[in-house]
Amino acid sequence: MAVLSKIRQRSFFLIIIIALALFSFVLADVIQSGTFNSSTNNVGSVNGTDIEAQEFMQNVSMIEKQGQGTTSTQAMNSAWEQEVRKIILSSEFEKLGLKIGNEQLINVIKQNPNLAQNPQFLNAAGQFDENKFKEFLKGIKNAPDQSQWLEWKEFEKNIERFAVEQMYNTMIKSGVYTTKAEGKFQYKTENDKADFEYVSVAFSTVNDDQVKVTDAEIIDFMKKSPKKYKSDNTTSIDFVLVENKPSKEDEQAMLSSIGDVKVKFDSVANVGEFVNANSDIKFDSTYLAKKDLPLDYQEQLFNLPVGGVFGPYVFNGHQCISRMIAKKGNASAKASHILLAYKGAPQSTATRTKEEAQALANDLLAQAKANPGNFAMLAMTNSDDPGSKNNGGEYDNIMPGQMVPKFNDFVFNNPVGMIGVVETEYGFHVIKVLDKYGAVLMGTVAQKIQPSEATIDAIYTKASQLEADANENKDFAAVAKKAGLEVVPATNLKGFDEYVQGVGSQREIVRWSFNKDTEIGDVRRFDVPQGFVIAKLKDRNETGLLPIDVARQSVEPLIKNQKKAEIIKKKMNGNSLEAVAKASGASIQTATGISLKTPVLPNMGNEPKVVGKAFGLAAGKTSEIIEGNSGMFMVRAKTVTKAPEVPSYATYITQDRSQNQSYAISKAYIALKDKAEIKDNRANF
Repeated sequence: MAVLSKIRQRSFFLIIIIALALFSFVLADVIQSGTFNSSTNNVGSVNGTDIEAQEFMQNVSMIEKQGQGTTSTQAMNSAWEQEVRKIILSSEFEKLGLKIGNEQLINVIKQNPNLAQNPQFLNAAGQFDENKFKEFLKGIKNAPDQSQWLEWKEFEKNIERFAVEQMYNTMIKSGVYTTKAEGKFQYKTENDKADFEYVSVAFSTVNDDQVKVTDAEIIDFMKKSPKKYKSDNTTSIDFVLVENKPSKEDEQAMLSSIGDVKVKFDSVANVGEFVNANSDIKFDSTYLAKKDLPLDYQEQLFNLPVGGVFGPYVFNGHQCISRMIAKKGNASAKASHILLAYKGAPQSTATRTKEEAQALANDLLAQAKANPGNFAMLAMTNSDDPGSKNNGGEYDNIMPGQMVPKFNDFVFNNPVGMIGVVETEYGFHVIKVLDKYGAVLMGTVAQKIQPSEATIDAIYTKASQLEADANENKDFAAVAKKAGLEVVPATNLKGFDEYVQGVGSQREIVRWSFNKDTEIGDVRRFDVPQGFVIAKLKDRNETGLLPIDVARQSVEPLIKNQKKAEIIKKKMNGNSLEAVAKASGASIQTATGISLKTPVLPNMGNEPKVVGKAFGLAAGKTSEIIEGNSGMFMVRAKTVTKAPEVPSYATYITQDRSQNQSYAISKAYIALKDKAEIKDNRANF
């Protein structure tokens, strides 16, 4: 309540925050990923400018409260990239002497309706009054409480940064120019058309087992394009999880204590209060359908008489005793429907009349009654309800009052199997009642089964022994198998990762794998909420290139195609299209009306090299063997139809300039970043 009160008292600064978002200058969306325990004070540096750890973590902490659905890795990456961008661009702005004055700041503020239209700053004519605004700023500057003034100065700094970046982008765009010749080229690229014949042999005609790709070949391939395959340093570990689970003996030991609870549960007057006093899971007053009860005990629980008690039974790691409180029929239902909408009905895109919709509904009703088993297919092919047509018109767990009244009444007032038509504001519905569900209200005492001290000691001993054995034996898998455990790989861990798949947030494990004192083959035991992790450092990738396992997915097919190209090329013997077709067992195909802008060949896909060659050949001339994207080609040109001259290429000039300007802004920052000296210490935290 205190926070809400503060927000109400400072409504202006709530507007400030909204305005800041509208100016696209939001602070990094980052989720806190642990506590910094390193001796260094810096997360990293950019061109000698340190990114101070404490301030970085303050931003992380602040944004953590705003994060929705962002993983910790995504959030940390976002925070880092935005901090790097801020430092790089700020340095560039300073070199260029870019800054804004007070008048420019006011002009920027005027562009934001949340500020410029604030009644607090409007004159009698409803216009933004600079003097009122300046008086407001003067007031908070001289106020005893300086918090509002400090908030404003931070906001002002962000506005200024935003405005300067817009100036910078404008300068870049101003340097981009498209000539008439370039506009004409774009026009001809789109409208010149080529007709040609070709022979193609797809890479897929060569089996993959005929071409092998080694790890060394993948590395060599990436080295030729290091920027394209650039990667942060990564590590890979193998680990086993020794779970801290209660034993069968622990389960049995709990039976006596929960048995005492059962005796009292039989006669207690207030079930809810008793559950809350004795259970690790609080009482839930929700009625449950049979299918929502624990699968192994559905029949016993659902068929209990009111007041009856069932248990103890084990479910989801708890010893449970359940008591039936109440039952009710027709609690929910399952039905399928076919919606026939008509023009003018809410949310309808149909063009049929109301009368036509009704006639079609009656016809489908007759078909459904004649063959009830075909109802789902009728719904899939005829229904106008996008939310259900793809699953046969089916809606499950329909609660009373959930649907519009006439739909609801039909479903709950008719027996299972009934088919009929009702009209609602959305159109005509052909409805089939599929099922009815009763529901029960139960009180369940659920006590978590905890491992005993003896079990905890045994688990600790097992984990410690496994760690010792793994340090002595290089065969980690054999050690794990002897202990009855399975080795789990965790690959491509980055220095700033927080999560290890299978065990959750384990920053300590990631940090250990990157520690300079940790060598490949080292083994260490870690305490985790689930028990103990015994981890072995399997590999480190410090090449600056993608790990082989990751790169293989994209690089291996390219290398295979290169090797397949040599195999296919040997088959495509001959100096004419006919000879090559005969030698390779392929047929001569024709391509008609193909442009350079859309160089797509039927059944082959995008082939710019092939189409470009066709445009460059004289009529009747034949190309050499060409390596395309999908296979090997030979082309024989027929005709190139030139597009007619037009009075103006303004449309193409404008389009090309706009695309190039956006591209230039993006590439300018990429170039600055590539040139920058960036040190990333996140792996140390």
